[in-house]
Amino acid sequence: MGHFWTLICHLHTLAGPVTMLLYPLYASVVAIETTDKLDDEQWLAYWIFYSFLTLMEMVLQHVLEWIPIWYDVKLIFVAWLVLPQFRGAAFIYDKFVRERIIKRYRESSQHNNKSPKGKSKTKFVDFITPKKGEHEAY
Repeated sequence: MGHFWTLICHLHTLAGPVTMLLYPLYASVVAIETTDKLDDEQWLAYWIFYSFLTLMEMVLQHVLEWIPIWYDVKLIFVAWLVLPQFRGAAFIYDKFVRERIIKRYRESSQHNNKSPKGKSKTKFVDFITPKKGEHEAY
């Protein structure tokens, strides 16, 4: 029974890096190589949320140490974000983040169009943003 419990503990320890890093890295590379925009959105959203979760953990580390099931809750949440059956990262981005970003972008573009300083910022953004048909050489 002791060997079985050791095996379960090792599998549990490996589940986090596989679920949170290895599979998303692989799926992100595959998404880059496909022409489908949905998988790009899913994996960009995932990396945004994973970064936010990591930063939150760094800030709240002392509090989270007192929650014994934090790692399990995080693992389940990240699995929901990652698994293609759920597409949790794209769901959260579509339902909560996209509306706020679009609203803020519209507000800032309206504000920038009114002030002379804003026009120079818009020109700079237009300068560094690739135009349709332009390709970057690597």
